[in-house]
Amino acid sequence: MDFARQQRDPTRHLIGITFVIVLHALILWAMVSGLARKAVQVINKPITATIIEEIKAPPPPPPPPPPKKMVEAPPPPSALPQPYVPPPDIAPPVVQTAPTITAVTPEPPPKQEYKIEPPPPPAPPKIEAPPAPPAKPAVRKGITPVTREDPVYPRAAIRAGIDKGRVLARVNIDEKGNVTDVIIVSADPPRHFESAVREALSKWKFRAEGEKYVGEIEVVFTLKD
Repeated sequence: MDFARQQRDPTRHLIGITFVIVLHALILWAMVSGLARKAVQVINKPITATIIEEIKAPPPPPPPPPPKKMVEAPPPPSALPQPYVPPPDIAPPVVQTAPTITAVTPEPPPKQEYKIEPPPPPAPPKIEAPPAPPAKPAVRKGITPVTREDPVYPRAAIRAGIDKGRVLARVNIDEKGNVTDVIIVSADPPRHFESAVREALSKWKFRAEGEKYVGEIEVVFTLKD
């Protein structure tokens, strides 16, 4: 038997090469189909986001107003004492001899004039100013929007295997209730949820109060299967 001629036979080499190629193609197809199925399962997971808002505590009652001071009116001045007026001197009647009869008419006492000054007007009552309203906090917590849009769970966080997150943000609100700026205070984990929170809160609408203020909002993300 000529073994050298069998080793140089091209038919034997072609069959071996074909077998190796088919084996590698099967292994590659199994790997690609398995990875594609897992990626589709991860992307099809439901995305939920929960907004937790802090309940705003009621403002403290205003302090009671101080008691009003009663202003007593001064007593009216007593009437001036009447001066003593002595009775007029009446001369004794002169006995006249008849037939002359003389009648003496007494003179009336002189009239006395008295000037009575009116009492001073009473002082006006003291009006107490109403108590000032309590000062509003610099940053309001637990504010409720009129219209809102929930943030979307980021796909980058899904691909990174992050199933929950928390973001604390502050929003600047103008006189008409529009959000003018969103500031991220803290994020856990960082660099995954900030963009989604900033995009959603910028579209919120609050009740117009005629003045600008700052509100604080906490957003919690949860990925459920």
